[in-house]
Amino acid sequence: MASEKILNQKKEEVSKLAEKMKDAKLILLTDYRGINVSDVTDLRAELRKTNSEYKVIKNNIIKRALEECKIEGLEDKLVGPTALIMDNEDYLSPAKAIYNFTKNNDYYKIKGGVIDGKVMTAEEIITLAKLPSKETLLSMLAGALLGNISKVAVALDQVRIQKETEA
Repeated sequence: MASEKILNQKKEEVSKLAEKMKDAKLILLTDYRGINVSDVTDLRAELRKTNSEYKVIKNNIIKRALEECKIEGLEDKLVGPTALIMDNEDYLSPAKAIYNFTKNNDYYKIKGGVIDGKVMTAEEIITLAKLPSKETLLSMLAGALLGNISKVAVALDQVRIQKETEA
């Protein structure tokens, strides 16, 4: 049986992780089997650019922290080696980084996660990661609006020309 000191350390680790989870916009569980150290180092560097945190934590501690946060539905994902990615600011950038990493590394898999408090399957997270960035979507919207405004301007100009020729 574990000593009381070790149990207290684990309880403290669980409560610290639960506090981080409560503030996180994104909690992502991944299976990191079959990737080498240099690949993980590259992934960590990519995630650092998005201000995300990448940690390998024991499944039992993750499970207890999720329970403390009252997040249900990920228990079955906590099997085998699990890496935990968390971000407090954005969920799209880190999800895209992980998704792009999984495309180049066959063994690295997204297990599931939580986005803005909602438990998501791996498929849902991948679908979100495939979406264009917010900036791209805004530029697409601006382009569509400008196209319509240009058409209105041309139509008004044609009306003006027609009125001038009639007069």
